[in-house]
Amino acid sequence: MTIEQKLASLGYALPKPVAPLAAYVPVTRSGNLLFVSGQLSIGPDGLVTGHLGKDLDVAAGQKAAELCAVNILGQIASVTPLEKVASILKLTVLVASAPDFSDQHLVGNGASELFIKVLGDAAKHARAAFGVAALPLGAAVEIDAIVEIKD
Repeated sequence: MTIEQKLASLGYALPKPVAPLAAYVPVTRSGNLLFVSGQLSIGPDGLVTGHLGKDLDVAAGQKAAELCAVNILGQIASVTPLEKVASILKLTVLVASAPDFSDQHLVGNGASELFIKVLGDAAKHARAAFGVAALPLGAAVEIDAIVEIKD
């Protein structure tokens, strides 16, 4: 199965890349590395908003993180075929969190597990997850990535 077919089997279509919301580019390349700017929890039904631990539970946060991962794949596909992904090296997961919410790492699993399902071992990565007071546009989750691609 292709990566797009694997995404479809999980209920997702590869999205058109979301345009930057400010003065930055969505993807930069240095050698064989792609640096993908933070992608928000935007899906076909719009932006998932709210704070984990207040408005959303962990399961909803994981779905929001999945949307971020799908958007990261869309950004990668805008600059190179997805089959050229050698490795997802690092994710940074930002979670809009209520002050007492401490399961950001579990929210991040939504993205990590989606990448592994569609890319296999190439998706095993390092990761950091942070709780933040607010994200752009009120998003629940934002994730950026460092990706290695094949020549």
